[in-house]
Amino acid sequence: MSHFSYQNGELCAENVPLTQIARQFGSPTYIYSKAALVENFSSYSDACKKHGRGEGKALVCYSVKSNSNLAVLNVLGQLGSGFDIVSGGELLRVLAAGGSPRKVIFSGVGKSRDEMRLALSHDILCFNVESIPELHRLNEVAAETGKRAPVSLRVNPNVDAKTHPYISTGLKDNKFGVAYEDALETYRVAASLPHINVIGIDCHIGSQLLDDAPLLEAVDKLIDLIDTLAAEDIAIHHLDIGGGIGINYNNDAPVAVGDYLSRLFAKIDAWRAAKHGGAPITVLFEPGRSIVGNAGVLLTEVQFIKHGETKNFAIVDAAMNDLMRPAMYEAWHGVQPVLQRDVATQIYDVVGPVCESGDWLARARELAIGEGDLLAIMSAGAYGMTMSSNYNTRGRAAEVMVDGSAAHLIRKRESPGDLFALESLLP
Repeated sequence: MSHFSYQNGELCAENVPLTQIARQFGSPTYIYSKAALVENFSSYSDACKKHGRGEGKALVCYSVKSNSNLAVLNVLGQLGSGFDIVSGGELLRVLAAGGSPRKVIFSGVGKSRDEMRLALSHDILCFNVESIPELHRLNEVAAETGKRAPVSLRVNPNVDAKTHPYISTGLKDNKFGVAYEDALETYRVAASLPHINVIGIDCHIGSQLLDDAPLLEAVDKLIDLIDTLAAEDIAIHHLDIGGGIGINYNNDAPVAVGDYLSRLFAKIDAWRAAKHGGAPITVLFEPGRSIVGNAGVLLTEVQFIKHGETKNFAIVDAAMNDLMRPAMYEAWHGVQPVLQRDVATQIYDVVGPVCESGDWLARARELAIGEGDLLAIMSAGAYGMTMSSNYNTRGRAAEVMVDGSAAHLIRKRESPGDLFALESLLP
């Protein structure tokens, strides 16, 4: 996390000490680095340009579910990003942040009629359709609105992403996508519907991939399918390979984005030259974690040090409702003290105040800390705030974005009154 570093013994986000953020905004607080966002997005856009994929030939569609704060979306939109959404609410967020609906792709297995109408009314780029029943529903809704819905089919290539089962999405027993063996017939159905316009093909096999081999294997399957479709006069104009590239949580060694894209484009170019006379095809990506994951940390304060019979506990003011990943996936996040102290270390479980044994953020960490110290839970920019909840009537954390030497509040901390403002007593 190059934009979070110690300066004079104090952890900083870019040029802002985290102690300053704690004094100004309290804790727990999510802190994001604008420079990191720009750098991570540019790793995709620069690689596309390097391989001749300029405007209209490639589109990076940031996965909104990974972090949907309006300021994050606005920064990425200004860089030219498109957006991968999975709900009508996420579409409205993109629009509120100034994003272009013509760069929006709508994924997800359970789109409602209202969501379809909303997306059609804003003329989005494409729907990633995941079943024949969804095709028929979208055809009906498009007919009601007098439009033809642009469609890609999300094809499940049955490729093992070799990642956590909860974030693996490309195997036969996953709920996502159309089975590879059923894809041709599903495309035939799509092509026959009067209010469906087939324009692309899509897949997404999982998340936190450290190796690009499964992604390239999936591309081989999609390429074969595109050629089969071409023989039936079903033209595919874009190839969406999804997202999934991982980040470094715990001495992980994810493939470099530039290396992955270099191999991907070489494969695509060789195929187009051999089979299609060099005719280009637009390539779409849906990265989320690799853009925002290491652009953020969760700042929390130690409330108590508790020495148990078999364990020491650092009880902090952040909890599983703030960062669900450890409790849900047993995910590993680095923990760093904001102030480096020259005192003896001890082994701690870092836990929160929520009334659940599963409320932990880190286990068995060697730390030199005391009551009142600040900790940074690292690599928390993705699936942190978006998965947070109000369990135990806990207000969700504040969010701050650092830009150089300035810290900007981009989401206020929720108060208890905010949490029950929509509720009412019986008459």
